[in-house]
Amino acid sequence: MIVDAFSSGRCLAPVFREQGFDCVHVRSAKVVNPTYERSFTPDDFKAEILHAGDVAETVEAVARHAPEFVVPGMESGVELADILSEALGVRTNGTRLSGARRDKYQMLETVRASGVATAEQLLATDIDGLLDWYSRAEGPVVLKPVRSAGNDGVSFCADAEQVRAAFDRLIGAGSALGDRNRAVLAQEYLEGGEYIVNTVSCRGRHHVTDIWSMHHISANGVRDLGASALLLPRHGDPQDELATYTSQVLDALGVLDGAAHTELKLTPKGPRLIETAARVCGADLHVPVRAAIGKSQMEWTVDSYVDPDGFMERADSGYELVKHAGLVNMISPESGVLRSYPKLADLRDLDSFHDVAMAVVPGGRIRATVDDWSYSMRVYLVHETASTVMHDLMTARHLDGTGFYDVEPGSSE
Repeated sequence: MIVDAFSSGRCLAPVFREQGFDCVHVRSAKVVNPTYERSFTPDDFKAEILHAGDVAETVEAVARHAPEFVVPGMESGVELADILSEALGVRTNGTRLSGARRDKYQMLETVRASGVATAEQLLATDIDGLLDWYSRAEGPVVLKPVRSAGNDGVSFCADAEQVRAAFDRLIGAGSALGDRNRAVLAQEYLEGGEYIVNTVSCRGRHHVTDIWSMHHISANGVRDLGASALLLPRHGDPQDELATYTSQVLDALGVLDGAAHTELKLTPKGPRLIETAARVCGADLHVPVRAAIGKSQMEWTVDSYVDPDGFMERADSGYELVKHAGLVNMISPESGVLRSYPKLADLRDLDSFHDVAMAVVPGGRIRATVDDWSYSMRVYLVHETASTVMHDLMTARHLDGTGFYDVEPGSSE
């Protein structure tokens, strides 16, 4: 049973099927973000259940299929998966801390209460209280929705005017996952490099499947736009410190079973949590991971459910980089009807080119990239040498820009 098998979560069902398990899909809501809807693969499921808001009714419908596991596919499915798995008596993270695994304010407060260091923050419902808190801040701050995904609505603010504008833009608006922003989360801006630690847990034991260093650029009016990433070896500096911190976060949030995607900053004071999502990583990062390591978070997630004893035996093993891997997000500088990608062949000719996921194909409408939903494409790089991956990552960044996109004149409206 997979709840909201959209985005990268769509790839869980084929792996379960390889292990001999049929999958049933549960939709947590009738209407989802169109980008997510396009990713859904109905043929991977033998049946589908729509959760219309009545928990008891959905539990009854799910129980008819006698599921052995209930797994969230993406962020919107986390809480319903907790409810269903607990009600059905299968392995579960439970509902006691379910809110803290989705609500970003509760998340940091719960982690802080466990003794793990976190960023300073405020849950703001009115501008006066927010501005009073900001007047005591020691630097830039970040405003974001309390419940969303990706970098939806994230605003970097360096003065009171920017704080006010971001608050007005967010409060009352809808998030990318369909929630209404009844409050705004304000946090201190964390200085330092950003990292991703992907994990899979089984009976409270956490295994690190892959660690990435993230790179950001300022583009299209966005201060920290995710531009690229590099897969790191499992052990070393700072990976060991990041992995230890992530395990403490997962323990604090009650993550016992299943995948988690944790974003961190390594500040001068040590690791600090940006957020954790109790589901598989998005952006199809499993594609280059599988090519570079041999086994991705997808396979580890399925193993944790179908072969928990084997998982526990291998849980302490690290991964080896058979190859090196990178990711490049191509950042469109303009909006309009896309006629072609004139330099796409140059991109495909890179020595480490592995695959490309196109969000917009010629003939479609492209947007100037400002968030995780407006990248024109993602490019996956894999090669035997790290220097080749870095060379090609930088070359792809050079190719990107105005000359990479042939947009129909006058089609920006």
